[in-house]
Amino acid sequence: MLGRLRRFRRLWILLAVIGPGLITSNADNDAGGIATYSQAGAQFGYKLLWVLVLVTISLIVVNEMSARLGVITGKGLADLIRERFGVRSTTLAMLLLLVANATTTVAEFAGVAAGMELLGLSRLLSVPVAAVVIWLLVVRGSYPVVERVLLSIGVVYVTYVVSGFLIRPDWTEVLRASVVPQVVPIRDYWLLAIAVTGTTITPWMQFYLQAAIAEKGIPNDRLAYSRLDVILGSLVTDFIAFFIIVATAAVLFGHIRPDLLGNLGAADYARALAPVAGPFATLLFAVGLVGASILAGCVVPLSTAYAVTEAFGWERGVDRGISEAPAFFLIFTGLIVIGALAVILPGLPLVRVILLSQDVNGLILPAILIYMLVLINDRRLMGRFTNGPVANLVAGVTVVALITLTLLLLAASIPGSPLTG
Repeated sequence: MLGRLRRFRRLWILLAVIGPGLITSNADNDAGGIATYSQAGAQFGYKLLWVLVLVTISLIVVNEMSARLGVITGKGLADLIRERFGVRSTTLAMLLLLVANATTTVAEFAGVAAGMELLGLSRLLSVPVAAVVIWLLVVRGSYPVVERVLLSIGVVYVTYVVSGFLIRPDWTEVLRASVVPQVVPIRDYWLLAIAVTGTTITPWMQFYLQAAIAEKGIPNDRLAYSRLDVILGSLVTDFIAFFIIVATAAVLFGHIRPDLLGNLGAADYARALAPVAGPFATLLFAVGLVGASILAGCVVPLSTAYAVTEAFGWERGVDRGISEAPAFFLIFTGLIVIGALAVILPGLPLVRVILLSQDVNGLILPAILIYMLVLINDRRLMGRFTNGPVANLVAGVTVVALITLTLLLLAASIPGSPLTG
């Protein structure tokens, strides 16, 4: 009886703590992520699944460090960066983050528009409605309400798992490709491997995750539960990504002209599934795209509002009123308005905007990861919760690999670069 009560208590604590890790990781499977994973499957079949497995390990390592920083210090990442590295470097990082997240927010509303058009609804109606719903949820809701709603939206990702099973891939080949590297020695393969990495681990994730943990006020003695939250979130988000690659690989690999692959969005891949997998698979992909875009369309502006207000010591938090935290809600509202208007108004080159956000994120990510490693090893800040030798080794290798891949991705975007020729 006593043992059962203890198990029930641990489950209750876990349910109370869980949320930030799952929300952050799931929001990363946004319109750009879905398009990237779909292209990976359509262009190279199952041959990039092993890369996704390795990226999942990296994602767990980085998110665990972020969670530990948030629980032990009770502060967001931008707050800690300002205190340790000064206002000037923090200001530059925030300006870059603001540009990157504004363009990413545009991409999320573009995902809403594309998904709803697949379902027969015009963007002139779907985008404004989505913007108003997201704004009301955050401005009028409390943190617990916002968290529960965002967790509920994450259920839509099940549609990709269902699609994967409906298509009936060769599971023996899928499992083999997941553990045995299948390298294709061409430039496009490596660039897409870099893109898969870059779309899975982003700077805004770390700012939102740590800020959400700090606002939730998770005590030190519940660190283990917070770790479980981020580990579970990392596994779930890449489990979904895994099935997106599997579904598109099983149906589209070898059936789309290579010159078209780089110009297709998530909705285009959803349409392409219909002739082979049937309209139901397309419907599932469309529903997943809309849900994913709404989730990320809420989290990305929130992460920006948290980061910028933390960086300058301003009042912040979903539980604050507009009069208590005007800058926080102004930044959040501004990004929502920019994202929605950009998709509704004609003439904006959305593909270029999305590429710009990836480039700026690439510039920020190496610095953010280095900041995190310095902070997590500061004994005055973390006490006995600093990284040990093994954790530093794993984290160091992860950071070096991510920085290398990010620099390669940036180099590939430079005209005349060997990687582009």
